[in-house]
Amino acid sequence: MQDTSKETAQQTVVAVRPKAEIATVQRLPYFIGLSAATAGARGLSMHLVVVPPGGHGEPHVHVGYETGLYVLEGRVETRYGPGLTESVVSEPGDFLFIPPGVPHQPFNLSATEPARAVVARNDANEAERVVPYDPREAPAP
Repeated sequence: MQDTSKETAQQTVVAVRPKAEIATVQRLPYFIGLSAATAGARGLSMHLVVVPPGGHGEPHVHVGYETGLYVLEGRVETRYGPGLTESVVSEPGDFLFIPPGVPHQPFNLSATEPARAVVARNDANEAERVVPYDPREAPAP
């Protein structure tokens, strides 16, 4: 039997209160929550994303990791797939799953209220592997 007491002793419960938003490749405000840098996470990151009233993120692809979202406030249309020709609308209480490599772009459907969602990924680094996506070009990488 292997002794894991040293490994266990180094792990601890961590509370994180984001103090400021960061800019992202998607050009949306992110509030960093749990990640390798903030909590010592190894396989998970969890953040808050805000889509401003009437705003949208830039089209992009997440390379090599899955993304799950839980909508807290607002209505968001997510256009996705090659050419961003498919669409789904998410409302408060909805979950949304985005597989690795799927191009997508979120749009806040309200001109007056922000949309907020919790974002979880199976990648512990908040420095995302995000690739901009031009829907006029060939399919996503």
